Amino acid sequence: MEVLRKWLTISVVLVIVQRGEGQLSEDFYANSCPNVESIVSQAVSTKFSQTFVTIPSTLRLFFHDCFVEGCDASVIIQSPNGDAEKDAPDNLSLAGDGFDTVIKAKQAVEAQCPGVVSCADILALAARDVVVLAGGPSWEVELGRRDGLISQASRVAGNLPEPDFNLVQLNTLFARHNLNQFDMIALSGAHTVGFSHCDRFSDRIYSSPIDPTMDPSYAQQLRQACPPNVDPSIAINMDPVTPRTFDNVYYQNLMARKGMFTSDQVLETDPNSEPTVSDFATNPGNFNAAFTTAMRKLRRVAVKTGSEGEIRIDCTTFNS
Repeated sequence: MEVLRKWLTISVVLVIVQRGEGQLSEDFYANSCPNVESIVSQAVSTKFSQTFVTIPSTLRLFFHDCFVEGCDASVIIQSPNGDAEKDAPDNLSLAGDGFDTVIKAKQAVEAQCPGVVSCADILALAARDVVVLAGGPSWEVELGRRDGLISQASRVAGNLPEPDFNLVQLNTLFARHNLNQFDMIALSGAHTVGFSHCDRFSDRIYSSPIDPTMDPSYAQQLRQACPPNVDPSIAINMDPVTPRTFDNVYYQNLMARKGMFTSDQVLETDPNSEPTVSDFATNPGNFNAAFTTAMRKLRRVAVKTGSEGEIRIDCTTFNS
């Protein structure tokens, strides 16, 4: 009898776990909003036709959202008091075009499927769509997330990678979200279409001597783009070769010591991660496969499903 009781307990636990994992599905809106993917795709394409910044800003917005509170669109909330997640110092550099992409897509979805699709799911779809628009790989997106009910600036610090992180710090942070070193290196490849403000790497190019892990000619190039007292709004492409194409050139740049951040270049200088960087630099197919796998793992981070959270009508504000 005791054995049977233990077996039943284990069975119940397994069923609960399996149900929890199965709450996200690719056909979640098959009946309630069957055209959601095409609606979002069209909205993203329209925004992209207006500015290329749509690509890196939307992708970065997804990362920043998932790393704080999970993939629940909490980063999009606006607070009249300036104390929402987006107001944290680490999020102030998020470009407005990323927010606008999701907001416009949500409005388009609401016009056809009111109160059905979460902002979190729209952001997950938009992140995939911008990668495709930039020439990168595509993947199926599991849906069914609900929007979070917490968005506080005070909860951001320590949850996002910093530009001066070493490999151990990067691995530790990503491991919190069930992402291993291989995933981390693959996701770092998003910097192939990214941009940064000068103050995020100025210490590398204006130190004496210049950071020895950086190619001197690249350091000089960055100095010209970022002179002392430069306008803080100036943004520099992280990939100086093909900044508008989602490709593996980011890793080729690292092999040439042209990583913008210390946290980029350390992937090549640290012997524990260099083999993966070298592989991605020479095998674009391997990078694309690793990136899509890592994105599938990232999009499941601390998602709210079922009765958790809410379906926001307006992505920028809680329903109540």
